[in-house]
Amino acid sequence: MQRLKYQWVAAALMMLGLCSSAVAALDIGDAAPKFTTQAAFDGKVFNYSLADALAKGPVVLYFFPAAFSVGCSIEAHAFAESMDKFAALGATVIGVSGDDIDTLAKFSVQSCQSRFPVASDPSQSIMKSFDAVMQTRPDYANRISYVIAPNDRIASFYLSLNPDKHVEKMLAAVRELPPASKP
Repeated sequence: MQRLKYQWVAAALMMLGLCSSAVAALDIGDAAPKFTTQAAFDGKVFNYSLADALAKGPVVLYFFPAAFSVGCSIEAHAFAESMDKFAALGATVIGVSGDDIDTLAKFSVQSCQSRFPVASDPSQSIMKSFDAVMQTRPDYANRISYVIAPNDRIASFYLSLNPDKHVEKMLAAVRELPPASKP
């Protein structure tokens, strides 16, 4: 009987560990880690700074597993189609993956339709700082999106490997930001 009790406790702790790995380490109200990295916009490479972007208004930072994969292309296309809505709310969008910058330069034109930049994180330092490394395939970013308010705080996040709802969830989160968070 005692052994069964310990097995149940061990199983419960294991399940708790599995469930907690699906929750972002950065919670609402946490400070967003600052970063500067190479990014591509309209096929051109430049240095992207999160601090500089936040000085202009809220930032939607989304992580995606791999450029040109089906789900990531769907998600990039959805963000591209909604850029006018984000801009009307004073928000910018940046996608981040572990892909090299040459691949992302092509992706920025084709899938992102030259509407927003995508950043390269081959060392995974940005992914790790945002708890965006995929647990089951650690060579890839998990599909997680954040809204970061201009005060450097996480305002919202959404985690799902399904690319279909990220844009909708991020637009809703930006709309809910207090007026002082928008330009």
